[in-house]
Order: sequence, then C-alpha cells, then structure tokens
Amino acid sequence: MSEVLGIGIAGLGTVGAEVARLITERGDQLAERAGRPIKVMAVSARDRTKDRGVDLSGVTWEDDAVALAARDDVDLVCEVIGGSDGTAKDLVEAALEAGKSVVTANKALLAHHGTDLAKRAEANGVALAYEAAVAGGIPIIRALRDGFVADRVQRVTGILNGTCNFILTVMRETGRAFDDVLAEAQALGYAEADPSFDVDGVDAAHKLALLTALCFGREVDFASVHIEGIRRISPVDISFATELGYKIKLLGVAEIDGEGEQAGVSQRVHPCMVPVSAPIAGVEDVFNAVTVDADPVGSGMLQGRGAGAGPTASAVLGDIVDIATGRMAPAFGRPAVALAPAKAAPPSAHVGSFYVRLMVIDKPGVLADITGILRDEHVSMESMIQRGRDPMEMVPLVLVTHEVAESAMQAALAKISDLDVVVEEPAMIRIVEG
Repeated sequence: MSEVLGIGIAGLGTVGAEVARLITERGDQLAERAGRPIKVMAVSARDRTKDRGVDLSGVTWEDDAVALAARDDVDLVCEVIGGSDGTAKDLVEAALEAGKSVVTANKALLAHHGTDLAKRAEANGVALAYEAAVAGGIPIIRALRDGFVADRVQRVTGILNGTCNFILTVMRETGRAFDDVLAEAQALGYAEADPSFDVDGVDAAHKLALLTALCFGREVDFASVHIEGIRRISPVDISFATELGYKIKLLGVAEIDGEGEQAGVSQRVHPCMVPVSAPIAGVEDVFNAVTVDADPVGSGMLQGRGAGAGPTASAVLGDIVDIATGRMAPAFGRPAVALAPAKAAPPSAHVGSFYVRLMVIDKPGVLADITGILRDEHVSMESMIQRGRDPMEMVPLVLVTHEVAESAMQAALAKISDLDVVVEEPAMIRIVEG
C-alpha cells in the first residue's frame, strides 16, 4: 500500500470533529477505497480542552491555522473554518501555494474567490475540492463535473438552504407566521441566532454561484446573483398557493439567456411558486434538492440532507479519497484559465409567469384601474381570486399572469402601488414549473 496521506484539519466544529472521527474510526475502510492510509496529522482550533467526541491525543495542534500549510507531514488541508476572508482565505491560499491540495466546505470563500483559488490550485498542480460546500451530502458537484461531461446544461434549479425549506414547510403545514416558525427553527438548531444568511437568501446564493460556474463554464460571479429571501412570505400567500395548486419554495435558479458567445447567465435566488406535481415540490423539511435540465440527458433531480455534521463530513471524505487516489479534476469542470468571463443577464430580462397579491380597498372601480394598468404594460392575466364585499374593507386580490417579461411586471406593479386603493406593497412571487 502507498504512503500515508497526511491530513491537516482547520476548524473542529461539528463538521471538522466528525471528519476527524470518521478518519480515526474508519481508517481501514478509507484505506481500502483510497489505496493508501489516511491519517490526521495536525489540527487547529481555538479551544484545545473542548470534548469533541474523538481522541486527538496523538495529533499535533497548531494555534495558527495557516501553519498547517507549512507542515511537512501534511499533504492535504481540510478547511472547515468558514468565512469568505480572514484565516480561511489565508490558509487556503498558503496551502495551494505550498503545493498541498485543499478540501473545503466553505461556500462563502469560493463564491467570492473561487476563480482565483482554482487558478492557484492548477498553477501548483494540486486539487481544490468542495463537494461539501453545496447541498451537504448530495454529490451534486461530482455529478455535474463527471456525469454531465457530454451534456449542455440549460438550467439548474435547487432548494439550497435547509433552514428556509424547513420554515416554509412548517408554515404551510401549520398556518403559523414566519417569525414564529423561525424561532422554532432556532430552538431546534436549524437556524443561527442571527439567521440573516439563511432567511435572506445569501447562503443559497453562495451555493448557486458555484453551481453556475460549474454548469456553464463561467468564472464565479457571486456579485451578479439576484437575491431575495423569505421574510415577506405570509401565511396568506401560502394559503393562496395551496388553493392554486402550488407550493412556495426558496429556489436558486441559473440558466442561459441568449445564444452563443453573446449568451448571458441569469442567476436568481428568490421564493417561487412550484406546481405540487413537480418533483422538487415534494422535497420538504430540512432537505435539499437540485434539478438539472440538460441536452441530451433531459431533466433529473438529486435530493438529500443539505447540512449537518454527518452529510457534510461524508462529502469532505469523498473529496479526500478522490485526491488520495489521484483523481484531481479542475474545480469548475474545466481548466480555470478556460472559464469564460462572467456575463450576467439582468433579472429584468427574465420571462415567466407571476403570482401577485394586492391588498386593496373593496370599492367599485378598483379592478378596472388595476386591469387597465396591466393592459397598458402588456401583462395578461391567466386567473384571478377576489375576496370580500364590504366597501372600505381591506381585502386580498390575487392575480396569476401569463408569461411576461419581468421588466413589464415590475413596471405594472410600480404603477399599481401608487393607487390610493392599494394599502400594502404588492406581494409578487415568480412561478417556476419545477
């Protein structure tokens, strides 16, 4: 059997500790798969005294995580610190420059610096692997990189944040409001004390930027991701979605807009109405799923647990074993120097159907004013639900449109918002067919 592959782990939170435990307890199994022993040589974490459920007594501790990159007994650095800059970035850069492969679960780091880090890895003949950074235990990076090599991906759609999926699932099942269910998610450990990255869509956007680069051969372009979260989703909208045959999901969607060299890529994270018959609509609770539409393979979906120590550590170890066996594919499916410059398609160019809920004063002429604005902006209605009959009562008016350019929909909503009879900001949710 070949020589030991020495691992340095930076970060011993739930994921890092689980990686160390699995390497220690399943060493024989991993060695069989890798064709060589895999051993943790050094670690770095803030608290040496914390019980992490794994015996690290024979492992060297480094107070400075970046020092792992300089150790002669470390061949591969596993970075599970997190954060787009600071120590995580310094360590990964130092490891790549020192000729050591890197396995990371850090989607924020890669979303902001992925193209540069991929170029550094290739320049130094080492791997940059990140299966654990997107959708946890779902092997979506490996599937896209290795399984779709002959396909032209047209669209990738994903439930990429388990916290949001849990909140929307419970809101639909119980009728409770967002703030109430968010508090439950925090109590269960599904949401952080500051849940902004999750519920405002940033976490999903980090992951979508990586999927976009991999699917479409473009440089990572997080800055061009259009991001909306789920804070404004109300039980009223969820109830109307059910009545109309939809479920509301926070989706990341990336697709080609245009043809040939002039084509741009649209990247969007926002709540969507998805038909209940669509496979992705059945993915509930904290689970993630990714649907890929490609030519010639067609449409397919992978689903599973998108977070947690076990699924994430499993993905990390999958990358480590790949590298141990010499499988070192380019990070984004093709050489980094061959990645096309990022070219964004603006959200306003999106064409689709829309759900719109208006809270209006119920009096004669309201509907005529609204439909007149829609007519002027060339927005055609597919269906309408109107509630309430008492004059001066605030009632919901729900519209579902035919396909229309988002720019026209936004222009119509801006004019509708200015009507005196519209008493709340309109709620608009894009409809995605799944």
